[in-house]
Amino acid sequence: MTAVAPAARPAHRRHLGGQRAWIVFGGRADHLWQRLLRRGFRHCFAALEDPHGWTVLDPLTGRLLVARLEVPAGFDLPGFYRRAGLLPVGPFPLEEPVLGRGLRGAPFSCVAVCRAVLGPHAPFAMTPHGLFHALVQSHESRKKYLTSFSVPT
Repeated sequence: MTAVAPAARPAHRRHLGGQRAWIVFGGRADHLWQRLLRRGFRHCFAALEDPHGWTVLDPLTGRLLVARLEVPAGFDLPGFYRRAGLLPVGPFPLEEPVLGRGLRGAPFSCVAVCRAVLGPHAPFAMTPHGLFHALVQSHESRKKYLTSFSVPT
C-alpha cells in the first residue's frame, strides 16, 4: 500500500502569516445613485498589509483594481488615508482560510469584496455604513478578529 501525499496547496496560501487587513471608508459619490448612501460611507475598499508592504483591493464600477503600492515596508498607510479624509478601520488579522458561510447571492459590490477579504466570519452588511457599524459596534466581531483595533476619533 502506498501512502497518498496531501494535496498541494497554492503557494500564495502559505504566506498568510503576518497579513492584516484594513477596511477603508470614504464618502465620495462617483455615481448619482451613490448619493442615496450615507454621507461619508458611500464606498469602501481593503488595504492588506504584509511584512513587505501594502496591497490595495478597490472594487470600481465594472472591475476590481488590485495594486501593490510602492511604499517602504512599515509605511503608515492608514495614517495617510486618515490625513486624506478617509476612515480606515482595523487591523484585522488574516489567517488560514476556514470553512464558513460563503457570500452566495451577494452582488458584486465594495462591501462584498471587503467581506470576502475578512473571511467567512465577516459580519453581514449590504452598505458601507452597515459594514462600518457592524465592525465597530459588534462585540462578537471584536472577539473574533481583533488584537489591536483602531477607529479614528
